[in-house]
Amino acid sequence: MKKISRKTFIKQSASLGLMTAMIPFTAHVWAVGSKNGFKDSKILKRLIKANDELVIKLLLPENSNPKFYIRQQGYDFAVLSASYCHQESTFHNSEKVLQRMESLMVFLLSQQRSDGTMNTGNLESPPDTAFVMEPLCAAAKILIDHKNPALENVKTDLKRFVVSAGEALVTGGIHTPNHRWVLSAALAKINHVYPDQRYVNRVNDWLGEGIFIDEDGHYPERSMNYSAVENEAFITMAKLLDKEELLVPVRKNLEMTYYYMEPNGDLVTFDSRRQDQYSQHNIVAQYLNYRYLSIKDKNSLFAGIAREIEGFEGFVEKIVSGGLYYFMEHEILQNEMPLSAPLPKEYKKVFPTSSLARIRMNDTTMTIFGGVDWPLIIASGRSISPNFFSYRKGTAVLKHIRMSSSFFSMGHFRSEGLEVKDGKYILYKKLQAPYYQPLPQNLRNEAGDYQLSPSVDGRFWSKMTFADRPVSNVKSLESKITIVENDGKADLSIEVTGLEGVPVTVELCFAAGGEFDGVGEPVDSNGNRFLENGVGKYKVGNDEISFGPGIKKHESIYRLDGEMYTVHFGTLRTDGDHVYLTGITPFKHTLSLQ
Repeated sequence: MKKISRKTFIKQSASLGLMTAMIPFTAHVWAVGSKNGFKDSKILKRLIKANDELVIKLLLPENSNPKFYIRQQGYDFAVLSASYCHQESTFHNSEKVLQRMESLMVFLLSQQRSDGTMNTGNLESPPDTAFVMEPLCAAAKILIDHKNPALENVKTDLKRFVVSAGEALVTGGIHTPNHRWVLSAALAKINHVYPDQRYVNRVNDWLGEGIFIDEDGHYPERSMNYSAVENEAFITMAKLLDKEELLVPVRKNLEMTYYYMEPNGDLVTFDSRRQDQYSQHNIVAQYLNYRYLSIKDKNSLFAGIAREIEGFEGFVEKIVSGGLYYFMEHEILQNEMPLSAPLPKEYKKVFPTSSLARIRMNDTTMTIFGGVDWPLIIASGRSISPNFFSYRKGTAVLKHIRMSSSFFSMGHFRSEGLEVKDGKYILYKKLQAPYYQPLPQNLRNEAGDYQLSPSVDGRFWSKMTFADRPVSNVKSLESKITIVENDGKADLSIEVTGLEGVPVTVELCFAAGGEFDGVGEPVDSNGNRFLENGVGKYKVGNDEISFGPGIKKHESIYRLDGEMYTVHFGTLRTDGDHVYLTGITPFKHTLSLQ
């Protein structure tokens, strides 16, 4: 099977009606009857109360003498500033809060490097310094607008810190794609409180590189973690530098992000090119971006998403607690959002640029992924996740399914794309491992000193000049997984052929804490289990996933990651409860989930 072109992929998807499932968010405007321009007193009261509760903790003696710098201290300063300046805060014009701000500012200045940067993991880092400018510049705006002579000392110290950082950012460099926009947004914020045309010129220089957003709505890193950061940066620059065009990619990314959202707010990260491809992130991090554009654009669907986020776990901790300063800086956020439009709860959506599909039937969801970056290179900035399927029914979560084989230690199955055909989702990969013949006579040398190079199949390196050697005894393994979805149920037909007698291992990783039935007892200290036959069940509360039938032909469930990982004692194993199905090639098995 050949990997289909993106043009064909899109055509096939459209024929299934998958591409039309996405309702254009931009078509939904503020509903008639909403309170345009009215303050949202309910959320403001929550913000003020939560901020004051946080200030109480920050004033405790054990929290008043930091020993080393962390980025959080910038946010602490903004929290203190918000309560000090807000008229409805119990700490309005509080002498204790002022003293805490002054001491914290003295400490931050003592930690600032001579070039204006801060050390936070990366040394003398302009990007990491840019991140702390977000709360500190918000605090600067709040303090500047608060006309209290008692603030003069802390204002002077804050300006000294921020302007010094500005010198680092106006010339400093970056590491990753999102750093460009974080740094640029920081300069826009510095310019807003302490204007200097050099800041704006530097922002324009970075923006001159262009902003990449693919047809689906991904930024280059395809990261749910960093897309929230980039969206906030573009909103900041659009607002402070009058660059409305920067909101275009933000809208596109936010439209896409909804379809990556699980019913509890968790976001799918299988196709990320950064470290979050193996971790969990939640849409709560995008709340302020949805809220801002729902008000600014009068977008009722963005308002609906924002209101749904307000009910998710983590909203209070991540948005309400310590968020007052952000609402004081961006006053538009204090307005009421438009009335909410109904949100799509049933859809089939394919994202061709990363070969990922999302299916949702109310509280049942599936994710199918076949879009890693080839050739497979283990490095930050590349998509390499072997997770090809996930399944959720309410609170019962099958985090991922993976497949590995003992084929020359080449590791997990990773598809060469995703094909959608006749209502089926097809993943495919062909592996080949050759043996090597002697070098041709004209390429030999008496010293035996040959080029250090990778083997043809990329499994290992040696001073063998592999590319110049004839090959023989080439062994092949073809893996094909066909997924059929029917009203929230899924059938995964797995076929592995080619070299015979190869052990194949299918790994199901469930979220920890559920109850199993029909599954074998743990076979080791890691809690690994087998589904030998029949149907297994995994239950969390009233939600249950059944899976099977099982099969067990061997017990090879270790060192599944492949030589490129295990030779360095690395592992891709994730947290959770693992259940295994095993077979021998030629291997054909259909795994059903419902």
